[in-house]
Amino acid sequence: MDLGPIKSTEEIVGGGRATLVPRLRIAVIEGDDSGQTFTSTADRVVIGTHETADLVLHDAAVSRLHCEITLVDGRIRIRDLSSKNGTLVAGLAVADAASRGELLVTVGRTRLRIAPDADPAKVAISDRERVGIMVGRSTAIRRVFASIERAAACDVTVLVEGETGTGKEAVAESIHGESKRRDKPFMVVDCSAIPRDLLESELFGYEKGAFTGAGAARAGIFEAASGGTLLLDEVGELAPELQPKLLRVLERKELRRVGSTRNLAVDVRVIAATNRNLGAEVNAHRFRSDLYYRLAVLEIRLPPLRERQEDLPLLVEHLCERLGIEGRPETEWLRSPGFLEELSHHHWPGNVRELRNYLERSAALREAAPLPTSRADNLAPGVDLGRPLREAQQAWQAHFERQYVEEMLRRHGNNVSAAARASGMDRLTFYRLLWRLGLR
Repeated sequence: MDLGPIKSTEEIVGGGRATLVPRLRIAVIEGDDSGQTFTSTADRVVIGTHETADLVLHDAAVSRLHCEITLVDGRIRIRDLSSKNGTLVAGLAVADAASRGELLVTVGRTRLRIAPDADPAKVAISDRERVGIMVGRSTAIRRVFASIERAAACDVTVLVEGETGTGKEAVAESIHGESKRRDKPFMVVDCSAIPRDLLESELFGYEKGAFTGAGAARAGIFEAASGGTLLLDEVGELAPELQPKLLRVLERKELRRVGSTRNLAVDVRVIAATNRNLGAEVNAHRFRSDLYYRLAVLEIRLPPLRERQEDLPLLVEHLCERLGIEGRPETEWLRSPGFLEELSHHHWPGNVRELRNYLERSAALREAAPLPTSRADNLAPGVDLGRPLREAQQAWQAHFERQYVEEMLRRHGNNVSAAARASGMDRLTFYRLLWRLGLR
């Protein structure tokens, strides 16, 4: 059943504002949990054996966080999270696939029937167009604003996920600015930028004589951020030997400096950010599962700029203000309808950071700098530099396969047998490809 994209509509619910989003209906048709049904409360579902999964299975051949299913523009998208036994669609292992209508999926020894549900879910959105240092009026970003408001009202650990340049640090700073800790320090550590052998002492501090060159004791950034908020940026890059030490700080609220035998109490609100899928990192044994579950008490996923382009006018105004170039007669054209229309045609693989850099460059040149769109650059159309190589490669392959198959069918009058022969494939394999691509 292909319901097509469900239009987002807003309504007042319990004194707040909510939007309607499509959700998923999943039935277990084979396996240990046969007969179990699940209906999502949002447009994303994680399937696995761990208790934090949305749909929990009791199949030993299923990974803790096995796969992720989302609804995008009326299409079911399934992504394997580096599971130990893979995710199969029509008997074929897939890393990332999408289809319209009902989908039959095998995970471990369990078969699932997945379909869009006719009844959409209500998801909270904020009434505000400006939260902390972030702006936007799209439904996608106001869902994020609602999560920021919820996080600011409590003191739980938050995991912020999103592509490079989407504004993960801005989310953390906005949570801090809206919270009761706003008058205390807000500090940032980039876990990918500090050498592995220095990161422990940077985080936790060290005692005099702890290592060569340690002539005096020094407090780490956890102690420096006391009473405030600490953002661990790119936490997915954290070395395995440091992960249990961070877990101890989160659970016990105390740390031990390098070279010390004494524990120190710390009062810090931790926010972690990453452009990796930590669920996949857990299954690949590159990230501790217990640390992931401790960080992801509240998860916030930032949409890429290409999914919130209606925010461009507000973002341009906001970024010009932060760059100190608003109100200048020579930069008024940056907010002209023609310029904004040109911006809307760009894919923005670098997201808001790329937009900011582009505006700064254009202001310096006093004219619109060339936009490296797929029409003008040397990349193949659709190549997304905002994604990791493997994910971008898989997305491009799926795009190519769909275009190839659609054109082959068109050339042969929708005759599957003729199209299969011209493609050098047997008819059954070609049918499976059509089904996997959502064309049948």
